[in-house]
Amino acid sequence: MKNQTENFDLAQTLDCGQCFRWERQKDGSYTGVAFGRVLNISEENRAQVLEDELWRNYFDVQLNYSRIRTDLSEGDTVLAEAAKFAPGMRILNQEPWEALCSFIISQNNNIPRIKGIVARLCTQFGEEIGGGYFSFPTPEKLAELKADDLAEIRSGFRAKYILSAAQKVANGEVDLAALKTAPLPEARARLMTITGVGPKVADCTLLYGLHRLEAFPMDVWMKRAMQTLFPGKEPESFGQYAGIAQQYIFHYSRNNPKLFRTEV
Repeated sequence: MKNQTENFDLAQTLDCGQCFRWERQKDGSYTGVAFGRVLNISEENRAQVLEDELWRNYFDVQLNYSRIRTDLSEGDTVLAEAAKFAPGMRILNQEPWEALCSFIISQNNNIPRIKGIVARLCTQFGEEIGGGYFSFPTPEKLAELKADDLAEIRSGFRAKYILSAAQKVANGEVDLAALKTAPLPEARARLMTITGVGPKVADCTLLYGLHRLEAFPMDVWMKRAMQTLFPGKEPESFGQYAGIAQQYIFHYSRNNPKLFRTEV
């Protein structure tokens, strides 16, 4: 496991915008909730945490990211630079329903506000799991609600989208487990039957919730990055690990705005 965990950085992984239930503590550790369990993880206790199979899988420590970075970087100096910028970033294996619901909430939103809405959703409708923490509410629980019931979480126009998703997942119309193996265009199309779910939210769900590493979420920022840094390339150009390439490109681009300055 040593090779894999050498390429695992907590900040790069938990602060890159792929998840919304982790908070950095004053001592540099992170506390979060996943799969109904609370965890505090730090550089000091990381090895012990990763002895637990659930957390090994969640943090994707089995996958050799070093080899993937090398493969992605071959013959592409720009992607090599982007990958070098955040070598410890990993794609989390999040609970699929939580990822879908969270990225519905993320639309036209910023990370602090997304985290606030998600936290209120869990407090209002999740199960208490100790220490003041709550599990993520099930789709069955949310499917019973009306839009007015979500007023207190202050999700705005997204309330009806959350309920549409909950209803379709709860009644089996959208089978998240089946989307793990369905052809990517089919899986994306199925997710987009949910009111308010477009290509970007669908691909975020596929990548971060279903670990479809070939999915490549495209928002306005990523479209700009692709046009500027990779003209003529499509997401498919990056192959089976396009989603990992996307994370490197997104993080690199957001932290290097000078790349996109135009001369006046």
